[in-house]
Amino acid sequence: MKINFSLSEKESLLHACKKRLSLLSALRVIVFLGLLATLVVGISDQSMVLVLFFPLAALFIYLIKQHNGEKDKEQFLLALIQMDAEATLRANRELHTFDPGNEYLEKDHPFAADLDIFGAHSLFQLIDHTVSKGGKNLLAKWLKAETNLQTASYRHGAVAELSNFPDFLRTFEGIGRAFLSKEKSKAALFGWLKNPNYWRKLFWVPAIMGPLLGTTLLFGILFGYLHYSYLSLFILVGILALGLVFKPLMQSMKVMPNESDLKTYKSWAYLLEDSSFSHPYLKSLRAPIADTHFQASSALESLEQQSFLVQNRANLMYLVFNLLFWVDFWVLYRLEKWKNTYGHHVQQWEEVFREWEALVSLSAFTVAEGTVAKIQWTESEVLEVENIRHPLIRPQDCVGNDFSLTGEQRIILLTGSNMSGKTTFMRTLGINMVMANAGLNPLAEVFICGPFQLYTSMRNSDNLGESVSSFYAELRRIKGLLQLTTKEQPVFFLLDEILKGTNTDDRVTGSRALIVQLLNTSSKGLISTHDMELTQLEGELRGIQNRSFHHTIEQEEIRFDYKIKPGSCPSFNAHKLMELMGITFEQ
Repeated sequence: MKINFSLSEKESLLHACKKRLSLLSALRVIVFLGLLATLVVGISDQSMVLVLFFPLAALFIYLIKQHNGEKDKEQFLLALIQMDAEATLRANRELHTFDPGNEYLEKDHPFAADLDIFGAHSLFQLIDHTVSKGGKNLLAKWLKAETNLQTASYRHGAVAELSNFPDFLRTFEGIGRAFLSKEKSKAALFGWLKNPNYWRKLFWVPAIMGPLLGTTLLFGILFGYLHYSYLSLFILVGILALGLVFKPLMQSMKVMPNESDLKTYKSWAYLLEDSSFSHPYLKSLRAPIADTHFQASSALESLEQQSFLVQNRANLMYLVFNLLFWVDFWVLYRLEKWKNTYGHHVQQWEEVFREWEALVSLSAFTVAEGTVAKIQWTESEVLEVENIRHPLIRPQDCVGNDFSLTGEQRIILLTGSNMSGKTTFMRTLGINMVMANAGLNPLAEVFICGPFQLYTSMRNSDNLGESVSSFYAELRRIKGLLQLTTKEQPVFFLLDEILKGTNTDDRVTGSRALIVQLLNTSSKGLISTHDMELTQLEGELRGIQNRSFHHTIEQEEIRFDYKIKPGSCPSFNAHKLMELMGITFEQ
């Protein structure tokens, strides 16, 4: 399907489309009844009337094609309208109706489980615009990938250019939404494409003789030169001849892609062939589709036609033509000729389209958020951000912060009262690093980041099935961090409420020991704590600095500004919170 109409007139186009569909449906019924009448009258009384069967059949096929084209247009327009509704939900951060990508959750992943990358109210729900399983898998892979400055920068450039073409993005996603409803695994198809051809030179005899004898016999009967019994004999011989190609056609029928898959790929190919890009990444992804001695859209349209014939061989009209003209031979020949010409491109096309899906997702998010961050990847071990915000908080409610970890600064000890924003700020840093590494603009005015591998320990829970306590789960995460710091690449860590599962004395002693150990590695990061004893390390150990989040109490109500401040937190609110919840303290 070629999109040659404005995307801004969806409702009026949809109304006109529905009217044309009603008209075409009525015309199809009328022509079909005419076909039946022609057959009944021609066979029972006036054989010459059968001559009308062929033009009526051609008209019927034409009406079917017109109806299918209008139906495709209707589905596409409905998909665009649905996309507009979903854009509003995403803008309001109402994400519960979107695919959470739970299958990509890994409890032992360095950061995904702690930063809401997948699951309910997640980054994946916010940015995922893919329509196929393969595209979805690739997007998830990018979000979970280790930091790679070159890949991130390269992909970011492509996303930045692609974001300048919002109509392309909407059309690409709308096509997939409209048609790719029941995706079918193509493993069997790829195997069939590698198999040797079944066609034999001997098959040319029935392929040529069938149409010639069938046409001669049909006209001979119509004009009274031959008896009907010859037709019965011809059909019997034809059944035996067609048995020669029955098996390979049945095999090909089983492996053919769904009509929806081919329609989607063909339409995407049309779109890419009509587009042009300057970024080398986008040009390389367009090349297998458009920059060849043939066009992928034409090849896919041809496969769509072959697949339609193969998968509709039990159709009444096809059976009639097959018995009269032995059509199966030509279907097999054209199918295997297509396989020889284009078969080795199919798997590459699928992989390329998956990559386009993932890039369209990143670019669609960039357009929706309007983010224009100044990103600088550096080999230095630094992190500097200005007005950084959390993407999963509604923009009107989100508070931005400035932060830097440069030079000899190695560890920030983060203190603050309950609900003041410590954990959210740490997640804000982490999730924006994930976004930048995937190729997205982080939600910040300025983002300067070194080649850190990200590691978090924030959501450590017990597991009854594995007999694991939350404290032991945290220790396992810390062990993973220490192992990671022995590798060459520097680590950026986020540790929330360090060693919270044990008593105060052991927690302070253990935390101090861990901090000293981390200072002797190439890692940097943030550690939040409620143990004010640890804040004294700022004056004792080089590379430690305190930061905090504060609160105020006004008229029995606790208020937060969610802004990070230098130094340690001067006061906490647990006592007041307990009072507000009904706990009475003795005076």
